[in-house]
Amino acid sequence: MSSASPRVRYSISSKRLRPRRKADWVRRRLREKAQGIHEEFAVVRISAVDTKIVRVPFTHGDDSTVGRAGNLRLSTLNTLLVRVTTDTGIIGWGEAFGFDLVDVTKAAIDRLVSPLCIGHDVADAEGLNAILSHRLHNYGRNGPVSFGISGIDIALWDIAGKLAGLPLHRLLGDGGKDIVPAYTSLLRYGDAATVESNVRLAVSRGYRAIKLHEIELAVIRAGRNAAPDSVSLMLDVNCHWAPPQAITFARSLQKERIFFIEEPIWPPEDMIGLGQVSAQSGIPIAAGENATLMDFHTMITTGAVRFVQPSVTKIGISGLLKVAAWAAEHGVLVSPHSPYFGPGLLATVQVAAASKHDIAVERYGVELAADLFDGAITPVNGRISVPPKPGLGIDPSEDVIARFG
Repeated sequence: MSSASPRVRYSISSKRLRPRRKADWVRRRLREKAQGIHEEFAVVRISAVDTKIVRVPFTHGDDSTVGRAGNLRLSTLNTLLVRVTTDTGIIGWGEAFGFDLVDVTKAAIDRLVSPLCIGHDVADAEGLNAILSHRLHNYGRNGPVSFGISGIDIALWDIAGKLAGLPLHRLLGDGGKDIVPAYTSLLRYGDAATVESNVRLAVSRGYRAIKLHEIELAVIRAGRNAAPDSVSLMLDVNCHWAPPQAITFARSLQKERIFFIEEPIWPPEDMIGLGQVSAQSGIPIAAGENATLMDFHTMITTGAVRFVQPSVTKIGISGLLKVAAWAAEHGVLVSPHSPYFGPGLLATVQVAAASKHDIAVERYGVELAADLFDGAITPVNGRISVPPKPGLGIDPSEDVIARFG
């Protein structure tokens, strides 16, 4: 662990969030909480699955041509919305992983995933996940198909909360929170002055934890020097090195008080390599945004990392809860991956609020031309207000969908 004293904890209570998502448990919870809302909710079924891509322009704190829009060179922030409609007219919203993958993932949902969902019991999200994963496994265990399945899973949990008349964090296990901490995740700028100015701006906005995406020591050092010791600084290098190079670079960062290094090696599923870096780098290692559930299980049970980073738009809420339970059993901490602005971010906020511990929610360091939730979950002083309405708490703005969809 770095010498800096972190102001946030990244963990999930195994007691609160143990994976109890079998269909019978969901139905029982709905019966207990939704009496009088809908007499036949236990057999509500999926009648339609629709998708919509929303492409919103953004700025990101860099007016130069160096590092423009980060390492992905994005010009818009793309959100793939997944809308599940039930035979009783209830609508649930989900999000499948986006960025430059949205068109391929949309095609996967529309052509492969959606037809298999029609008629399925909405209370059995885990059962539907198993059916879809098995039937479609030839299309890959990690990628557009699994991202599409995850978007539907999020929507089904939104429906579960709406049927129960409860925000999702209350349905999962109330951590008693109406506010959760957030950290800003800055893009890769590749320029020390730009990093310094954006770190100072983040500190002025009340963030107590900041993540950089830089790979040059001088640029990272500029970010560390711009933040007071009370602010935790994380580093995501996007699988930049082989294990020996990652170890060498991490050792060069010993004086920079880095809270964790995220995804230090390529390929990301190299658990042996991750374990080597964890054991020899001297800085805690985080990984998981590119992991399957089986990858997570291996990562956790072998002690390959200190922090696991499930991405809800890639493994769904059901998968995130499984990862959290495994992590709690093995003393591994959880820091969810959530650099998106649709229902996936809402789902992450709700899961964070369900925990008795403080889980800092990742907020991507961009300013959007329009917000699907009209600013309701925009951090204020480094904290996000938890939407209190049933399900995910807010439905996406129809106006923003119409303007940018």
